Amino acid sequence: DDSEIPSADADESLVALDEAMRRLAVADKRKAQVVELRFFGGMTNGEIAEFVGVSVDTIKRDWSFARLWLAREIKGSAA
Repeated sequence: DDSEIPSADADESLVALDEAMRRLAVADKRKAQVVELRFFGGMTNGEIAEFVGVSVDTIKRDWSFARLWLAREIKGSAA
């Protein structure tokens, strides 16, 4: 079954995401941490806010900024 064979596109996307996450961590460590905790850790905004020690509104702003920043970076690396 071909559905179990990873595609080259998936590998390239993961590499692009990893590289973009590294650049985000250099630019703003907390925003990168928010992405890691939410996307990879499955934490809620409230849980992240408590863990990081900032308000939920700050986490929401960080998440919104990081998503847009990562999308731009990934799109730019594909060009």
